[in-house]
Amino acid sequence: MPRKSRIDAPGTLHHVIVRGIEGRKIFEDDKDQYDFIKRLGLILTETQTECYAWALIPNHFHLLIRTGEISLSTVMRRLLTGHAINYNRRHQRHGHLFQNRYKSIICQEDTYLLELVRYIHLNPLRANLVDNLNQLDKYPFSGHGVIMGKHKQSWQNRKLVLLYFNEKIVPAKKAYKAFIKQGVDQGPREDLIGGGLIRSVGGWTAVSEMRKANIHEKSDERILGDGQFVAQVLSKSQESLERRSMLKSKKVDVDYIVERVAKLLNLTVDEIHQPGKYKHLVMARSIICYWAVRELGENMSVMAKRFGLSIVAVSKSVKRGAEIVKSKGYQIY
Repeated sequence: MPRKSRIDAPGTLHHVIVRGIEGRKIFEDDKDQYDFIKRLGLILTETQTECYAWALIPNHFHLLIRTGEISLSTVMRRLLTGHAINYNRRHQRHGHLFQNRYKSIICQEDTYLLELVRYIHLNPLRANLVDNLNQLDKYPFSGHGVIMGKHKQSWQNRKLVLLYFNEKIVPAKKAYKAFIKQGVDQGPREDLIGGGLIRSVGGWTAVSEMRKANIHEKSDERILGDGQFVAQVLSKSQESLERRSMLKSKKVDVDYIVERVAKLLNLTVDEIHQPGKYKHLVMARSIICYWAVRELGENMSVMAKRFGLSIVAVSKSVKRGAEIVKSKGYQIY
């Protein structure tokens, strides 16, 4: 059975798990890990991707991130490619470093954000990289130490996590630490490393009870959440696919969009492709990027190449374009 395509949309919360090929190490020493952290922070900052939890283990790593305008696939491609090149160069090796397909699970925030923060941040302790929670506080290769204030990473959103416990920093850290401690004896928590009905409702016993009560919950292995959440995510995804299919049937592509915007703004196609930050050109490119990325599903890197922009600039253009289209009432066709 073929694997289902990934689901992604701006604002989606993902638990990402990346493992080394054949279970091999992807970090040989501290320098590998510090280099990875530097790259991770740079990419998350540039792509405006929020990170709430992370942990590096010698043969794999975990991230809990919320995507912005730039897709998860773009973020992960930059991160994994950059690390693999650096790792292979340092250790004089060739070939693949990671498993062919990283794992990403869309998560229902209200139910799972704190559970996943705890699960991810306890990984170094479970992997015997540290001996106790006090050592975990100082461990530099996970986000737990950042939340506890022992390390600083400007790209990690520790504030949101701590606000779940208290508005004041000191009692918030104390409550967070107590919450982490409660999870030490919970074991590996297989229910938090994937989606599907069994994980979402709490195991086979819960599924059995639901069936006896004739209760049916929507489920999907790509999504960790209750039936209503799963249905909402899948519905939005299906609507997006149907919309793109309809536009394709009407022969709407990027070239069509460029011509459409040129007519709307009384410009020529050549003018739109001219370099410069003139207001009318920025407006035109913003609308084009928004329709191409959001409506057609075009890759931001393609649009960046077309207009000689960075991916970050395209991301900002998409956001700006959405506001322009909404305020002006423009239609794609």
